[in-house]
Amino acid sequence: MTFMEFLKKFPTEEAAINYFVDIRYEGTVACPYCGATSRVYRYRRRTRYCECSKCNNSFSVFKGTIFEDTKLDIRKWFYAINIFLNDKKGVSACNLQRELGGSYRTSWRMLHQIRAAMGSEDTFKVFSKIVEVDETYVGGKPRICASRRWRVTSKVPVIGIIERETKQVRARVVSFSGEAGRGLLKAFLIPFVKKVTVEGTTVITDDFKGYSALDGDDEPYTHLTVNHSAKEYSDRNGTHTNNIENFWSILKRGIIGVYHKTSPKYLQRYVNEACYRRNNGNNMSAFNRILKRAVMPQANYAWKVVCTRGRF
Repeated sequence: MTFMEFLKKFPTEEAAINYFVDIRYEGTVACPYCGATSRVYRYRRRTRYCECSKCNNSFSVFKGTIFEDTKLDIRKWFYAINIFLNDKKGVSACNLQRELGGSYRTSWRMLHQIRAAMGSEDTFKVFSKIVEVDETYVGGKPRICASRRWRVTSKVPVIGIIERETKQVRARVVSFSGEAGRGLLKAFLIPFVKKVTVEGTTVITDDFKGYSALDGDDEPYTHLTVNHSAKEYSDRNGTHTNNIENFWSILKRGIIGVYHKTSPKYLQRYVNEACYRRNNGNNMSAFNRILKRAVMPQANYAWKVVCTRGRF
């Protein structure tokens, strides 16, 4: 959505609020306290709030979402989402602060709340055809070691899988303390592959020995390997991992060129951001999809504790 299209779609604050209400409730506002859908009325002047005549409670239309308790205009949130989607490698909090005004902490929190919505997996479908699996390391400096230097590192390992036909990608950060050894990666690699694929899937990997467990007789996968150690990156049969490696390059260019540094604590959110942008690159409803994902599970409020400093 261009800037002029954004102004035309959301000319006023009330128009932005009404747009979110239509996306979330689909024409029928439900009370979060008693679940009633009838006798629920919106205030004329306080358009963010509704009243339920059945239980006599007032509630915000943003309750249970990433916008809950925000003091900012919803148009500013929508504009932040829009420029976040338009940029291929992400938007820094400093850049968003220059666009919207306000404090750096406000912009930082807004971006992390949007990343939390991007990381929602409510609509995810498992892969079933040809997939490419690879691992990479993000951040930190490698430790000097005479043996296995490329495996002994202070960087955080990230595991990724991409379906070759649809170009849909998923990636997970391996949480660990200390060195990333072969045994640790193997313990995460195979369960991750099994979680996001179905039986009968063709799995293409490099020659890392952690994937050798996929060659077992009881494993329901077709495992193909490309030997990177011998500088083999593709064969005549189309066996390669170039698609997932392309995703790693975009992820790292965003971290190095835009964010400069990410902590292991929040790295998964940056990975989720890159995955969402890759999976919805040609999706015209990517903006609406984030608004739908903005409604977070009521049982998990960890997404709200992002930044407790400053106003938002």
